[in-house]
Amino acid sequence: MKANKFLKFLIKAASLIICLLFIIKFAGPNILRQYVSYGIGDCKTVPILCMQPDEEIITPEVNKEHIETLVPQRFPKMSISVPRGFSLVQELIKKRYYKKRRLDNEAVIYLLRQEPGAFIRLYPDVQKQRVKNNYEFIRRLMYANLSKLNNITDAFFTIMKSVFTPDIGQQCLCRMIEFKIGDKKGFINYSMAKPNNYFDCNILDSRDNFFKVYIKDIGAHLDLNNVFAIISTTKPID
Repeated sequence: MKANKFLKFLIKAASLIICLLFIIKFAGPNILRQYVSYGIGDCKTVPILCMQPDEEIITPEVNKEHIETLVPQRFPKMSISVPRGFSLVQELIKKRYYKKRRLDNEAVIYLLRQEPGAFIRLYPDVQKQRVKNNYEFIRRLMYANLSKLNNITDAFFTIMKSVFTPDIGQQCLCRMIEFKIGDKKGFINYSMAKPNNYFDCNILDSRDNFFKVYIKDIGAHLDLNNVFAIISTTKPID
């Protein structure tokens, strides 16, 4: 997941929002939903657009012994500890632990970090909707629901949700959860349907640093507890 490509997607999505201003001014929510569906898909083709996190906030106890089995890695923007057997990618930097193969066919972890307030600077208008930091931005995005879309703000975050969500396998089998671990909190969208597992982790620390840790687990070797251990090790590097 390259940061420049990721940001280009965000900018393109913002241009669609401008078109929505006209729609919302002269039409009702039903027309707005149809317009958004035409551009990014509907609840049938992209099920996660109509999903929200479970009501319960998960507060797991991370297995410290398992963390000790992970391999610490340091990048220019962040550090993290990961299992052996995964390729690790932050933007253009790649690290592999075994014979080089195509990333499309191997277990890989993609990393992205944004500094505090990054999304607010990119989209300052969201402050009018009481979105003051990265956490509130991501929270509104995760709770966006196409079937409940009623206004331009709903449309904005629904479109952003489609941009932020990578391949998570069979979306109809996906689960969305909210979690809190120590000074970190966030959301995980995941599917664990054989033969592979997919975990899209969106993490924020107490300083409002945002981390996206996307895990493509070929062969389904990880469970949710393993993932909690991995994301608990994320740290910013300034």
